[in-house]
Amino acid sequence: MPPQAAAAGPIVAPVAARLEPHELDALGPLAPFAASADVTDLFVNGAAGLWVDRGRGAEHRPEWVAEESVVRALAVRLIAKGGRHIDEATPAVDVRLGRGIRIHAVLPPLAAEGTLLSVRIPRPGGFTLDSLVRAEAIDAEGARILREAVASRKNLLVTGAGGTGKTTLLAALLAEAPPHERIVVIEDVAELQIAHPHVASLEARQANIEGTGRVGLDALLREALRMRPDRLVVGECRGAELRELLSALNTGHDGGAGTLHANSLGDVAARLEALGSVAGMPPAAVARQAASAFDLVVHLERVDGRRRVAGIGRLRLDGEALAVEALGTGETAR
Repeated sequence: MPPQAAAAGPIVAPVAARLEPHELDALGPLAPFAASADVTDLFVNGAAGLWVDRGRGAEHRPEWVAEESVVRALAVRLIAKGGRHIDEATPAVDVRLGRGIRIHAVLPPLAAEGTLLSVRIPRPGGFTLDSLVRAEAIDAEGARILREAVASRKNLLVTGAGGTGKTTLLAALLAEAPPHERIVVIEDVAELQIAHPHVASLEARQANIEGTGRVGLDALLREALRMRPDRLVVGECRGAELRELLSALNTGHDGGAGTLHANSLGDVAARLEALGSVAGMPPAAVARQAASAFDLVVHLERVDGRRRVAGIGRLRLDGEALAVEALGTGETAR
């Protein structure tokens, strides 16, 4: 049977993960709602209000009241703190503040009911495979399989929908790497906080207001290969970088990892094929390269606000098509 947590509870951040006072201050009027160590996300939906997620699902906070003009001004200020500009010409912007607070803002008319703000609060350090077992995010057998996979330098793909804990699990897995290894991490917005002594982090750069200066994940991957990584990690595969990652993992860069948005273990093959299409790769090429590149797929889910490892599988070829076989069952994942 694939490893699975039967009664997973919410993952609660350790006290050491609390934000520093200056990091909280950067959030302005949102700071009081981000102060608790178990807060993972804040959502402002224009004048409709504020929702706070403490790992159990977003909950409305009726004490937050703000007019649309105030929310818009807050969005403009937070994006400016991240070094970017947001206006009607560029109405959707994503930035990182400090050591990893992620801000995403969308202005009208894209946001039909008023300015939208999404704030992802980082939880640096503190999580290990053992702590995830205690939190019932993964069972002991699943942790054993993944620990052995890291030790034997298997290439891992961590999948799940948004907010399922992919980054948390990936950081815990990479913390298991031997201390003499060099981990090079490539992310669209730097979020991975790995408890390891030798981590080099590269962050993509969006185009400036003139439309120039963009550096994508695919370009960063090519640079990372020149940095002699012992482990190459892509925070999230979304498009053209998939081609570069598959090529790297198939040419001797073992021990690597990446994350991917997918709704179920059985959906992973279709998601890889879709991203391969964006990268200009035919499905048969994606299937062959992905089956060869990744040794294990670890899928997470979130049910009733609770995050857990739902299953572990292997990519395999079914004729010329890509499929995922649930570990220990020999059956194709659905």
